[in-house]
Amino acid sequence: MKLLAGNSNRTLAEAIAAYLGLPLTKAQMRRFADNEVFIVIDENVRGEDVFVIQSTSYPANDNLMELLICIDALTRASARRITAVMPYFGYARQDRKTGGRTPISAKLVANLITRAGADRVLTVDLHAGQIQGFFDIPTDNLVATPVLSEDIREHYRHSGELLIVSPDVGGVVRARALGNRLDTDIAIVEKRRSAPGQSEVMNIIGDVSGRRCILFDDIVDSAGTLCTAAQALMDNGAIEVAAYVTHGVLSGAATERVRASALKELVVTDSIEAPLHVQDCDRIRVVSIAPLIGEAIRRIANEESVSTLFD
Repeated sequence: MKLLAGNSNRTLAEAIAAYLGLPLTKAQMRRFADNEVFIVIDENVRGEDVFVIQSTSYPANDNLMELLICIDALTRASARRITAVMPYFGYARQDRKTGGRTPISAKLVANLITRAGADRVLTVDLHAGQIQGFFDIPTDNLVATPVLSEDIREHYRHSGELLIVSPDVGGVVRARALGNRLDTDIAIVEKRRSAPGQSEVMNIIGDVSGRRCILFDDIVDSAGTLCTAAQALMDNGAIEVAAYVTHGVLSGAATERVRASALKELVVTDSIEAPLHVQDCDRIRVVSIAPLIGEAIRRIANEESVSTLFD
């Protein structure tokens, strides 16, 4: 088995390689003067089981093209099996038609990855589970819940009033799964989204008074929804509010919003490499999913069960 890392998240790729005790495959990834991607793999991969580690985070289009070209290079180099390891699957929020004459970009990206030559996809916390069905190749959708639940136990184990809160109705299943692991109740923030990145809290379903609330979601982008929900929970009597999110996109002024919000802290995974402004924010903490992904890679290579990781 070989591990090939793109440029989107080298830190995570190196941590995965360290977990598996394997070196990253040597490759040259350069850009021409007009920013075209050029890749040369400097090792023999003929007949190998190759895992390409690349999140399609910002800059999403550049990282996606890098992934596709890596897959094409491996296909033409006669790799036996190619697995696209995408800790963060970009375009996942465009998983359905939201109006007339709009695309389903998640399906388009799934088609591109398949046609490029990938034999399998490994990703983490897809925005919508049905995106697995967009791929015509085996797709493993890992969940970060075990990693995040352990971190909650470590930092909030003395909080007997703990309450898991879904920031919207669509995340109830996700919140319930975490609540079951921690043996605690859940609440729901009912919101109305007036425009992309803008939301208004309409109601809170459940009693949050006197509780230490953990907002749980899959993606934080502008952080507007989380910060608005946190303030609404505090206004309804919560003792404190923290947020646990798998993918820290954190675009624009998100870090400033978090710093000025009612959130005690925001915990994200390293599925997306944290830029400097995120690393410098004292309200944001990063936990690693490298062992989770590394173990899944090991099991796929050995033809073992991946689903038992979450039992």
